[in-house]
Amino acid sequence: MRPTDALDEIAFLLERDLASPYKTKAFRGALAALGSLSDEEIAARVEDGRLKRTKGIGSTTYTVIEQAVEGGIPDYLADLRERIGGPVTDAGGKLRAQLKGDLHSHTLWSDGTTDLASMARTARRLGHEYLVASDHSPSLRVANGLSTERLEEQLVEIDGLNAEFDDFRVLTGIEVDILLDGELDQSDDVLERLDIVVASVHSKLRMDSREMTERMLAGIRSPHTNVLGHCTGRLVQGSRGTRPESTFDAAAVFAACAENDVAVEINSRPERQDPPDNLIQIALDAGCLFSIDSDAHAPGQLGLLDLGAARAEANGVPADRIVTTWPADRLLEWAR
Repeated sequence: MRPTDALDEIAFLLERDLASPYKTKAFRGALAALGSLSDEEIAARVEDGRLKRTKGIGSTTYTVIEQAVEGGIPDYLADLRERIGGPVTDAGGKLRAQLKGDLHSHTLWSDGTTDLASMARTARRLGHEYLVASDHSPSLRVANGLSTERLEEQLVEIDGLNAEFDDFRVLTGIEVDILLDGELDQSDDVLERLDIVVASVHSKLRMDSREMTERMLAGIRSPHTNVLGHCTGRLVQGSRGTRPESTFDAAAVFAACAENDVAVEINSRPERQDPPDNLIQIALDAGCLFSIDSDAHAPGQLGLLDLGAARAEANGVPADRIVTTWPADRLLEWAR
């Protein structure tokens, strides 16, 4: 196989398995070090020893490249395929096959681990028709949230990327904080220009239930909000430990989502599993739309949609009420 494909697949599988970013960085770094070299040039540099001395190529990644050049499946990749290859879960496959895109992803512009182009190309390879670039908003400084000026720069990059594709679209977006007073953490003028706005609570998650309800209702009622992201903020596993659900009046919040045509996100990250099953049922009964999203911070994590599809299917969410099963034109008409 091609050395670049081997490195990319290894990184993808490690990222999807939520391995340490330090581990995946080695393979993404080696892929970048190969740059635009042809397979023939890579083989020549293996042959004469230059590749082993190339910055960004370590002993493990060199062995992967060398074995690929020799015509085999690198041992490292073969082992990963055996252990964690295939779908993340066998459940939800029918619904997963109907998903056409992902409205929640992060890149190096905020707290993601890779550039937007890498995210887009991986999404396209997975069969997506579109991916929303939804990096964080300014107040989330710990996640390098985008100022208005930096978001403007990202929009220029998105225009350039879309010029490369004829069967895939990068949609403009943001994961905007719902601030303590319910206002969205970006100007109306900027939000008006974006294709998709995911609004989420990231701070003061343990605030009083009544106050949290009012905060969320204000964010949902903003004319710019399209999706309510990871609504409880809970963490149920993973390296960050656990965190209880925020408390709020779920009936009121989901009734507002239905009334304002705001989709409830089914967040696919295994550490979130948000909303919990009982809240999905309340949102279903309220007549809500849903969006199955990966909340990916690395290309491989785009594959976590398998988990979100499995949860949606298990909870009886109809496919046509999931906006990420819609083609891009229908999605954008709804969002507008």
